[in-house]
Amino acid sequence: MIRNSLRARLTLLITFAVALAVAISAGACFLIIRHQTYEQADRQLGSQPGKDPGNDLVWIRESCRATPAPKDHYGPPHSTQLIFANGTPPCYVGPALVVTPEDMAVAKGEWPESRHFHNGVTADGTEMRVLTQQIAPGVAVMDAAPLRELRNTLKVVALLLGGVALFGVLLAAWVGLLIARAALRPVVRLTKAAEHIAETEDLNTRIPVQGNDEIARLSSSFNAMTAALAGSRERQQQLVADAGHELRTPLTTLRTNIDLLLRSEQTGRQLDPGAKERLLVNVKAQFAELSTLVGDLLQLARGDTDHEPHVELALHDVVTAAAERVRLRGADVRTDLDPWYVVGSPASLERAVLNLIDNARKFSPEGQVEVSLKDGRLTVRDHGPGIPEEELPHVFERFWRSPSARGLPGSGLGLAIVAQAVSETGGKVRLSNAPGGGAIATIDLPGTLTRHSQSDKSSQRPES
Repeated sequence: MIRNSLRARLTLLITFAVALAVAISAGACFLIIRHQTYEQADRQLGSQPGKDPGNDLVWIRESCRATPAPKDHYGPPHSTQLIFANGTPPCYVGPALVVTPEDMAVAKGEWPESRHFHNGVTADGTEMRVLTQQIAPGVAVMDAAPLRELRNTLKVVALLLGGVALFGVLLAAWVGLLIARAALRPVVRLTKAAEHIAETEDLNTRIPVQGNDEIARLSSSFNAMTAALAGSRERQQQLVADAGHELRTPLTTLRTNIDLLLRSEQTGRQLDPGAKERLLVNVKAQFAELSTLVGDLLQLARGDTDHEPHVELALHDVVTAAAERVRLRGADVRTDLDPWYVVGSPASLERAVLNLIDNARKFSPEGQVEVSLKDGRLTVRDHGPGIPEEELPHVFERFWRSPSARGLPGSGLGLAIVAQAVSETGGKVRLSNAPGGGAIATIDLPGTLTRHSQSDKSSQRPES
């Protein structure tokens, strides 16, 4: 319905535009032809054979006395009439003409010009084209020719132009329909694709892009949108699948341990106090692992769907707060920080820096971590075994864990959270092996050396 309505509107607009142009052109042609026809009639009227204004007075007076009037001079349809300014009755040859005030003004010499062309009528109502000109003081002659043939000619011209205009409008409507179909064909494809996606939820649908006009740009944008939606859905499905896989192990362990405790209570066979304590410690550890995993999943989901407002904050204060939290876990964190102010989410950035420093702590045998912030570049170095080169491209993938790190606590989401937070802030992060051993993580964030806003610093500090 929308497509047909748009096509109909476009066809009507084209038809209206063409019809208006045809109407204006036809009207202009008719006015030009009418003007030229009247000019030709006036030239013929003013140049009739035998017309000598100096002899008209004598000739007409003689003709007025002739019975019948001579027909070989002006012809039957024409009329010639003398009018007198002193009130003498007109003298005419042919049909008598109705005298107008303008004609009397010409006879009196009061008309601006010596001759006056106008439309008039005879005494019996026949329309005539009249030329009135003064031939002597107080005397004017009125020469007239019937307008019937001229009017008939103009009617024929009007009918022809009307027919041409009507044909032009019909042709414009047909051409407009063809143009509308051709112009809306890409829109029709786009509409069908959108309807197909709405019905099937198939985000892999693509629209062929031809040319570089607005429709092509719209098609490209639509393809980009569906590709982004498909990628988002794929990441969501992958996240759900990976989360389910990661949750299965601690849940299975918890279920086994709790079943063992319940069976012990139900059968009355008490477990050894040491074994029971180890079992409860294991249950607590599994709950802690589940809490960490759920927290990381919530952080990733929040980053994908609900971006926090970005504010200006001091990155060096964020790094200092994260380093203090890691020191509480027994790490030797050494910092060398210069001021740097960025615009981003305080909670996301602190979580990213905390994950980065804590990850370095886990891989350092003595917990020694070196943190540096210079000109917007944050580096975190550990003194562990480093990362094999073939594993470096995968370190920021969700749930990916190095084989050498699978015995360590963690969900495999820490570095993915880091990559997401840095990307939201417009920065870049990379991980490489440091010279002399260990790994070094580098974050480059856009910012300035001085604060721009004058808001309270406490509002810029991230919450712990």
